[in-house]
Amino acid sequence: MSAAAQRAPDTGPTVRVLLADDQHLVRTGFRVILEVEDDIEVVGEAADGERAVTMTRATRPDVVLMDVEMPGMDGLEATRQIVADGPGAPAVLILTTFDRDDYLFAALRAGASGFLLKNGTPEELIEAIRVLARGDGLLAPEITRRVISTFARPGDPAGTAHRGPDADAALAELTPREREVLMLLAAGSSNAEIATAIHLGEATVKTHVSRVLAKLGLRDRVQAVVFAYENGVVRPGG
Repeated sequence: MSAAAQRAPDTGPTVRVLLADDQHLVRTGFRVILEVEDDIEVVGEAADGERAVTMTRATRPDVVLMDVEMPGMDGLEATRQIVADGPGAPAVLILTTFDRDDYLFAALRAGASGFLLKNGTPEELIEAIRVLARGDGLLAPEITRRVISTFARPGDPAGTAHRGPDADAALAELTPREREVLMLLAAGSSNAEIATAIHLGEATVKTHVSRVLAKLGLRDRVQAVVFAYENGVVRPGG
């Protein structure tokens, strides 16, 4: 049994996971990794995006582990359709690599809640699934740096701030403290790091993060990063 499995709680809800990848051996490998964990259950597998959407609606998992390149409907369109189901929709964890920034930003805008590098470890996969199941978004530090560097490129469409009236109205609802928290979220800071930076307890920071997301109509901290850069709330190096 893995170290992650030994750390898993003996009680509590089981995290239901759907696997979406066009390679059978890859899905089998993920299933083997996940099913030794006491708190994770694989509820289904899909070999393409259309099947992933259908099975998600049928099995109601907590997390969908989504590949990008699949035949027919790809993982990006599948993510859009899954997230579009609204409240109660599962979190989508995208498998990504550094060589396709277009996939990364398309998945961000599609509403994915997390990103995992394909060269990650089984322990990182397990922890990522648990983080998303708790309702938190996940951006690996490496991916956060890639997001920031892309937004920093002059003339890059991904880095163009285009705040609209709705964003202005939502931002006006934030208190100065909440705006500060948003800026730290955009830098990829964890709750513990935010707590240290602004001298608050982690529980208080968690409350501030929840209020920021609610006021801005965002699903998780991943969306907060995109919102902050797209609307010019923060700028790389600022």
